[in-house]
Amino acid sequence: METESEPYVRLATLRQLHQVVAELNTARSLADTLQCVADGAIAGLGYELAAVNLVRQDGDLVVAAVAGSAGAEALMAGRVGSRASWERRLSMGERWGELCFIPYTEGWVLDDDDVPQWHTAGPAPRFPDEWHPMDRLFAPMYTAANGNGELLGVLSVDRPRNGRRPGPWGQEALQMYAFQSAIAISNARLRANMQRALVRLEREQQALRASEESFRQAFEYAPSGMAVAEMGGDQHGRLLRTNDALCRLLGRPASGMRRLSFSDICHPEDIGTLLRTSAEGGRAELRLQRRDSTYVWVSLRNSVVADTTDGPRYLLTHVEDIEERKRHELQLAHRASHDSLTGLPNSAELRARLSARLCSRPPSALADAYAASGGGADPRAPHGFVGDGSEAFEGLDGFEGEPTPRGALPFDHHVHLSALADGAEDDGAKGLAVLFCDLDGFKSINDRFGHNTGDAVLIEVARRLTSGVRDGDTVARLGGDEFVVLADGLGTADAQDLAVRLRNAIIPPIRVEGRAVRVGASFGIGWASCGMTAEEVLESADQRMYIEKRRSKSGRRAAG
Repeated sequence: METESEPYVRLATLRQLHQVVAELNTARSLADTLQCVADGAIAGLGYELAAVNLVRQDGDLVVAAVAGSAGAEALMAGRVGSRASWERRLSMGERWGELCFIPYTEGWVLDDDDVPQWHTAGPAPRFPDEWHPMDRLFAPMYTAANGNGELLGVLSVDRPRNGRRPGPWGQEALQMYAFQSAIAISNARLRANMQRALVRLEREQQALRASEESFRQAFEYAPSGMAVAEMGGDQHGRLLRTNDALCRLLGRPASGMRRLSFSDICHPEDIGTLLRTSAEGGRAELRLQRRDSTYVWVSLRNSVVADTTDGPRYLLTHVEDIEERKRHELQLAHRASHDSLTGLPNSAELRARLSARLCSRPPSALADAYAASGGGADPRAPHGFVGDGSEAFEGLDGFEGEPTPRGALPFDHHVHLSALADGAEDDGAKGLAVLFCDLDGFKSINDRFGHNTGDAVLIEVARRLTSGVRDGDTVARLGGDEFVVLADGLGTADAQDLAVRLRNAIIPPIRVEGRAVRVGASFGIGWASCGMTAEEVLESADQRMYIEKRRSKSGRRAAG
């Protein structure tokens, strides 16, 4: 079972990886892209040294970028290793998916080949997964996924900062980064080719026909989708021309595409992203609709093709299929925010969802500020708000300083939560209930039948809890045998009824491997309130759960 800290580490790694991948696409030239690839391995993947070995036209590989060591850069940059030596390296060692790892025990045979390298001597590893200075790890970069395309180059990394060989999570991150790096390098080359074609169109009038033919071939035979769209006027954005790759990607004929614009086939949720994309060098990631009404994630980049006399004439749009990368991102994000055993939101995701509902100012402070404004009473205003003096909120977090209409309240974009008094009479007030659940008797099941049975019990309890709440409520696994339920819009009686229903749902026997086991559950009900932190809310519910657990034990002793 995973440790509680792993989701935090994975989430941090995912954020770093997302940032460095995003930076790959901001480089303006091939040289900048190659250096970004090397720098990203240092900044986002936790290695101390990285080198990009790029395949030349003659097939050999040149060290095109180095990051992490000035000495290594001075020694290796610009040096060439033969294709035969590289193929030998990539055929050796251990296969980690697409990665090639050559341990120090085998790598000594490569010391005399012509591949530029930077290694230092070191002692034997003290534990099995310790990184040795002579270990080698290579990530090949291909023009297509799964290593089926042409080799673009090899990303070599060395000296992980934690001193250990990467585990499955680190290996998957490196593979994903190498895949995105290959896309960025291919795009940089494509952009360079397209820019040269555009320069020829502008400066070489006598070679106009030859330049148009070169552009036509680059457009028609580009491996990714391309389109030419009208710019300006009533028909702005209408597609004038599309290449075969784009038509195949969207499953639409070229004749049908000429009647559309990208806004016609953009996912409704992504229209805003498309409209915010600047025409001049704008870039966006959005979903386009195929002919069969399904959607595909694409990266859309615009370039303006200008006429020297008449100004901008049309847009050249590069459309790249990023469906696989998006799927990987969603998988990584889900793994970082969800419990691997039960599939429920984990502790980090629970705190994030709870924090998103809370602001730093308690409702009482907002009421006092609003009352101090001197406005008239408003019977509809919650928390004792009176009047219309929105000026009292100037400078508060989230208030734009715009006038508030009569009868309305500031902060209409945020519903402020107020904790319901514990044990108070049900006066119809509703709030965000936080139910803290701790299983009773779970440890004895683990001790008696083993962790496999315990895991099966946790999975079934998670299923029963999820089935017992409403759509929109959150059931999360906090860790171990502790679960938390977030249920909005409940009164005190509603929350108590919900706790009873969930407890009754957990009590029935659970069959595991032919045996029936039982667990009980203790629930504590807390109430979220603005001005509290997520930790304070959870601690409050936890304390009530322990009070309930002690009360239950005392009742059993008295009955006995």
